[in-house]
Amino acid sequence: MKSAVIVFPGSNCDRDLAVAIREITGSTPQMLWHRETTLPDGIDLIAIPGGFSYGDYLRSGAMAARSPIMQAVVEAADRGVPVLGICNGFQILTESGLLPGALMRNAGLGFVCRDVALCVGEARSPFTSGYSVGEAIRLPVAHHDGNYTADPETLDRLEGEGRIAFRYAEDVNGSVRSIAGIVNARGNVLGMMPHPERLIEPAQGGTDGRRLFEGLLETVA
Repeated sequence: MKSAVIVFPGSNCDRDLAVAIREITGSTPQMLWHRETTLPDGIDLIAIPGGFSYGDYLRSGAMAARSPIMQAVVEAADRGVPVLGICNGFQILTESGLLPGALMRNAGLGFVCRDVALCVGEARSPFTSGYSVGEAIRLPVAHHDGNYTADPETLDRLEGEGRIAFRYAEDVNGSVRSIAGIVNARGNVLGMMPHPERLIEPAQGGTDGRRLFEGLLETVA
């Protein structure tokens, strides 16, 4: 599988994400600096990591969404290339218009860093095909602005179209309808606040994140 990890000033989970992709797919992703304007030919997966792009100035992800590389990412997503955004990557995807809604400051106004319980909401996209709908899993979170919000019409559309990929099984950050991750209408773009790349082998304390990458490998490669 030919993949790329987009790196912004302030990204701090890019290496973790690259290691997870390499360990599970057997192929080392290309690390692309945000000032690049093109993607590798024949790309199978674009991954946008967590961190604090541009120091979270203005709004989390708002400045990164205007980086040169993001125009190429948007165009690739429109062609059907899978795009995975984790934590700050989710914020960037909403700011770039690839996903609806916004990520606001956590309801408790504090940074949350711990494992959380999740419920799988859909299993049709390439990202969730390794799970079962309703399955309970556990993944780490580490964010200050993970409180997902959208207008009622958008939320009803996400519900009705089966586009809520993951829900929190507990109150973590105040996210409306407990939303932890969503996919676009086509199913090839996933944004999620929890970090699957941090739980892919027993040495990390669990493997619930591994199946996300295994599902991608089976459906995309």
